[in-house]
Amino acid sequence: MLQYLIILLSDDSTSFCHYPVPTTSTGLMPIETLRQGIRFGMMENMMIQFIYPAKPLPEAYQSLIETTDHYKIVPQETADELTDIVVVSGWSFEKAISLGKSTTLRTTKDNLFTHYTLLPTLLQAVPNVNVVITDMETFTDKDFATYRKVTNSLAETLKVMIINGQKPNLNLLTDRMALQQMNNCNAGQASITLAPNGHLYICPAFYYDNPSQHVGEPHSNSIHIVNQQLYGISHAPICNHCDAFQCKRCVWLNKKITLEVNTPSHEQCVVAHIERNTSARLLTAIRQHATFLPEQEDIMETTFLDPFDNRDKWQQEN
Repeated sequence: MLQYLIILLSDDSTSFCHYPVPTTSTGLMPIETLRQGIRFGMMENMMIQFIYPAKPLPEAYQSLIETTDHYKIVPQETADELTDIVVVSGWSFEKAISLGKSTTLRTTKDNLFTHYTLLPTLLQAVPNVNVVITDMETFTDKDFATYRKVTNSLAETLKVMIINGQKPNLNLLTDRMALQQMNNCNAGQASITLAPNGHLYICPAFYYDNPSQHVGEPHSNSIHIVNQQLYGISHAPICNHCDAFQCKRCVWLNKKITLEVNTPSHEQCVVAHIERNTSARLLTAIRQHATFLPEQEDIMETTFLDPFDNRDKWQQEN
């Protein structure tokens, strides 16, 4: 059931996930398309998330946006006090800190490995930090080893913060400690995107990849998502038996790397399991100090990082 409508206000609206935005795209969504999108979201009782570009919007657009309940996802360049989520691309986040808003930090893996020690400054200033690695598909075995060291170091920092009475929220580690079930992207199942061209897409990434492959227009009877069940956890056989609940399970990355929206890549699985296992150790270390965590069973560390490896081992043993 679709619950969220993502509206790209411009062709160069900020990316808040793994996908890149083409640098040549600058077209603003026609205001009539915006009006139709808002009407569609309201009639279908969907929460609307507006994705802003770095350039200021005309006043007529701002006024129309304020006619409905919504979330504003805004690049740091134009974020203000009305912003709900600030998107930072890179490691300069002074404005995000000054605003004190939940922040999505988009970074390459190499920049994360170099600058991760800056994260505590951001964690102390904003309610939530959501780190998105933009080149997930390029991870190598060497990168996995480095990522393990990075998450271990971040876990030590979080432990100290929590023992000192702080409540840091870092998606890479604290999400798994609080979750009881999968909490993924769910594009195509729970959310759908309206692009500036007036068509609906599974998510912004699918629009930028191939604008011709839309799934309808903003009318409830015109949406047609082929094999929509494949976008849900129930029809993702690998993910359905996994407890790396914090994994983004990005269907666009799945499609890009494995050619199947319900099949994750090796890179995505290993990264998620490194985070999961580090979260398990962090939970054990802070249990006696963290009064703000909900009741949570111990997270047992896995002996594998990719479920396919575990499958191969099971087949050998049986």
